[in-house]
Amino acid sequence: MTRRRELILGAACVLSAGTALALKPRRKVSLLSPDRKLADILPRQFGKWSSRDVSDLYAPETPDSLLARLYGETVARLFVNQETGAQVMMLMAHGDSQSNELQLHRPEVCYPAFGFALVESHVLQLKIGAATTLPGRRLIAQSSQERQAVIYWTRLGEYFPITVTEQRLDRLNTAIHRYIPDGLLARFSMAGQDTSSAFVSMETFISSLVIHVSKDQRSVLVGTARARLLPENPSRT
Repeated sequence: MTRRRELILGAACVLSAGTALALKPRRKVSLLSPDRKLADILPRQFGKWSSRDVSDLYAPETPDSLLARLYGETVARLFVNQETGAQVMMLMAHGDSQSNELQLHRPEVCYPAFGFALVESHVLQLKIGAATTLPGRRLIAQSSQERQAVIYWTRLGEYFPITVTEQRLDRLNTAIHRYIPDGLLARFSMAGQDTSSAFVSMETFISSLVIHVSKDQRSVLVGTARARLLPENPSRT
């Protein structure tokens, strides 16, 4: 009986090792060209919106910090509408290696860590073109000092997971196909009590922002298939 049990355990270990080897990624795939920077493809101004770089939208970054290891590049800008004075905070973070150890951190985790309570969380189909939508999520976050309306999405290769579970399943799928995808977190927020108006404003803002990105670089934000469906950059027509 002991001998039989050892054989079963040995076979299980071999099978487990074989599965791990089969799932070991063989190549990296990134939608951001190695010679391009996220900061350069994102417009600094468009329409009535202008921006400035800010540094207080995320935790301080050091060379050894989790933020530095998760994302190769982080872009944080405050956009101001020159006509209405409305302000939209944008945080974009890109990492070229989303592995089991390093995966996108979702705002549902980050906001509570910085003292915000999540009042609402809903799946959102974000309209980014006449017939194009992007799966994302909208949140209402409340702290002792302010209330924020938040819209965000995450891209894992060509996948757009809207839950932690989906993110893990998509990560498994990329492992099965033996590649390590890049990842993007795109987060937008507006402070204020009127969250309904804020969500409407942000959806319009985001759609315009994406359209003003060069057509050959939009896949970094919205994936290859959706990028092909979007019209030309209005500043080039």
